[in-house]
Amino acid sequence: MIVSLPKVKEYLRIDTDAEDKIVRKLLRAAERLCMDVARLDEDEFKACGAIAKTAVLYTVGYLYEHRDDADHKKLTITLRSLLMGIRREGF
Repeated sequence: MIVSLPKVKEYLRIDTDAEDKIVRKLLRAAERLCMDVARLDEDEFKACGAIAKTAVLYTVGYLYEHRDDADHKKLTITLRSLLMGIRREGF
């Protein structure tokens, strides 16, 4: 994982373990989405450090807060902007 579960819970301001299962699922989805938008594999994405972590935290936060009404197009456009500096040109 690019960001640890405790760091994500701190970012989301979650103090209990009650939602760990959903947070783990959202974390995996966020990491995959960020890697897909950046067009990087896991090792390349991890090497991007703070940019990658920020994008993952933003994505987890968005997905957590908008579980019922997430606008994935809007999220993807925001991620493209966040990841513009590391995004690979082509596939």
